[in-house]
Parts: sequence; C-alpha cells; structure tokens
Amino acid sequence: MEYKETVKKVIAEVCRLLLGVVFIFSGTVKAVDPMGGAIKIGDYLTSFGLDKLQPFTVLISFNLSALEFMLGVCMLLGVYRRYTTFLTLLMMSFMTPLTLYLAIFNPVSDCGCFGDALVISNWQTFYKNVVLLAAAIYVFIHNQRLLQGYTYHVYWFVALWSYVFAIGFAYRNYNHLPILDFRPYKLGANIPALMSIPEGAPEDEYAYSFIYERDGVQKEFSLENYPDSTWTFVDTRTILKEKGYEPAIHDFSMIDLNTGEDITDDVLTDIGYTFLLVAHRIEEAGDSNIDLINEIYDYSVEHGYKFYCLTSSPEEQIELWKDKTGAEYPFCQMDDITLKTMVRSNPGLILIKNGTILNKWSDEDIPDEYVLTDKLENLPLGKQKVSSDTHTVGYVFLWFVIPLLLVLGVDVLVVRRRERKNAKRKQQEEEMKSKELKTENPKIEEQE
Repeated sequence: MEYKETVKKVIAEVCRLLLGVVFIFSGTVKAVDPMGGAIKIGDYLTSFGLDKLQPFTVLISFNLSALEFMLGVCMLLGVYRRYTTFLTLLMMSFMTPLTLYLAIFNPVSDCGCFGDALVISNWQTFYKNVVLLAAAIYVFIHNQRLLQGYTYHVYWFVALWSYVFAIGFAYRNYNHLPILDFRPYKLGANIPALMSIPEGAPEDEYAYSFIYERDGVQKEFSLENYPDSTWTFVDTRTILKEKGYEPAIHDFSMIDLNTGEDITDDVLTDIGYTFLLVAHRIEEAGDSNIDLINEIYDYSVEHGYKFYCLTSSPEEQIELWKDKTGAEYPFCQMDDITLKTMVRSNPGLILIKNGTILNKWSDEDIPDEYVLTDKLENLPLGKQKVSSDTHTVGYVFLWFVIPLLLVLGVDVLVVRRRERKNAKRKQQEEEMKSKELKTENPKIEEQE
C-alpha cells in the first residue's frame, strides 16, 4: 500500500514538472514576441471567420502569455494546487481538440504555441497536447499529492507577481523590440547567406497527373500510363510529394517604386551603410517620430548612405504618407509577411552593411541628432551591436526570481516563528496541566 502511494506521488510530481516547464516556456516565448503572437491569433480568427475580433489580438496575446506563464509557475511551485490543476486541465481540454482540427484541416501552417522559438507541425502539436492533457488529468485527480513550495499565506503574491511580471515583460517587448530574436532577421544575420541554397540540397519533388475525358467519363493518368489519342485533355494536377530545402530567408525582394526594378542585389551587396525604414502597412504606421525619421534621411543624404522605406501598401497610401509627413525618401515594395518578420514595429528601422544587419530600432528607440554626431564609421551606432542571449535570459530570470526568493525567505521565517510560538504555547499548556493536577491531588506532590 505504501509502495503504491509512493508511485502515485512520483507520477504526479513528474506530470507537475512537465506541465510547469512547458507552460512557463510557452508563456515566456509568447511574452518575448507579443506582436508575433497577435499576428498568429489574427490568422486563427481569420481562418474561423471571426475577423470582428481582430482589434483585440494584441490584448489576447498579452493575456494568453501571462495566463500560461502564471499557471506554469503555480504548477511548478505547488501554489493553489486545486485551482491551478483545474485551470490547466480546462485549457488543455480546449486546446487538444482545437489542435486536432488544425492538424486535419490545416487552416494555419503552425499553431504558434512556442512562437518562433520552436516551430513544430500541427500534428506534432496535437501529439504534444495529448501528452499534456493526460498529465493535466492526472495532476488534477492527485493534486493533494503535489509538493508545495510556499504556504497558503503567500499564494496570492506568487500568482499575482507571475501574472503582472508576464504582462510587464510582454509590454516591454511590444513597446520596443523583442529582447530575444528567434527570427532569421536577427542582429548579425547576413541576409544573402541566409537566402542561399547549399550545393546538393534536396529540391521539391512533385507528382504530375493528367485528367482526360472520353465518352463523358473523366479519368486521371500519370506519365507512366499516358492515354492514347482517343482521350481528350481536360486538366493537369500537380502534387508536392516531398518538400525540399528551404533557406531561412526566401522572400526578400525589394522593388523600387520609381523604376519598377528589383534592386535587392544592389542593396545587399553594397559595402556601404543602408537604412531600411520598415512599415509593413504604412497607413497604420505610427507618426509620432516622423521628425526623427526625416532627420535620419537627411543625415543619410549628407553622408552618402542609402535610405529606403519598405512597405506592402499601395501607391495611393504611400502618397498620403508623403503628404502627411513630408517624406522625401524612396519607397520599395515588399511582401507584407516578410516586413512583419524583419522588425516587430510599424515603423521600425534597420541598419545594414554588405547585407549584414548591424542594428535595429523600434519606433520608440529611433536614434536622434544627439547620437548621430559623426559619420557611422566613427560611431558605435555603425558597428555590429553585440548582445548575449545567455546574459539576457539570466537578467530576466533574476528580475523574476529575486522577489519570489525574498517572499520565500519571509514565508519561512514566519512559519518558523509560528512553530516556535506553537511549541512554547504547548509547553505552557503542559505546565499548566501539571500544576492543576498537583493542586487537585496533593499526594502527588508529597510523593515527589
């Protein structure tokens, strides 16, 4: 009996750890790139015909990442065990059938459950959710067997701090740029290298079939059993049998709107500096820092640097933008999804040299005249910005964990103090009982 209890407890703890780690990871990567999460949620809403909810995609993205993160932390630390396991089970009961639908009908290419940090197929997502659902059912049934890291007196702080921290972290990454970049257009990336296909890389394999008709009956043929001349051709069908190698960047193409020419190679092979102002939908771009953008364009002209604005908007919207902002810089047409991938800000600014991304700025962080005091060659701005993902993760981790450790320390001190009080009270009660017994029965005292 004791052995069975131990086994159940071990299984419950393993399930708890699995759910806690997965939910924390999922919530964190969503909070790292809340704009990417909003874009993915928008794809979901479009596929299900819920376009009326598109204005709420950012709000949903923020709260979904915070909810997942909070549940993961509470699960990992054994906080509010009954409520946490119930909410986790509720979420997995919703997500598992949803991902089965996605796997079968494929309305979106990937679920986005781990953002761009870990892209998995819809079927892989479904299998993952089946495992998590089973774990959620088990911990819900055996929630009282889960270890607790805190006493119930501070449960509220752990849950609230987890949620608030995730919201604040997501807001920081939304208002600026993601603190970690999981996309191909990260700092230091060489765009031409990421566009190249290695020699001998596998190519797409297709199967071709032909539909012919005779005597009102249509039939499908392959190249191996091609029909004779008595059949009439109707249509051709092409099926992708096996996906070949696809480079990390495969849709980067700049079309100059003035000339209609593709200037991609000219820009990416230029050994000088080039500023790329990215505004995927220029009619939706923020205009609070237009003066700074115009100043950077003037700075580029003065020092002989190239400057292009990349957008997917039609020419009439570009003309309205010029009238509103006084923009004199040239515009290039580019795919909307590519622009959203390049920088999570509308507008955002990228500095490249010889096809390598040296720096990126959100609309809130565009450099001003106090920084651009000399040529880029002589400024830190013109050099490759160096960042360490390990240091960044450690920094964020400490910001979150230190308050929890402080509360844990206080919680432990309070518990010990309460235990000492209880022990002292118990000792006093025993002494009182002993005195009462002696008073009621003097013979005990005489015998002593």
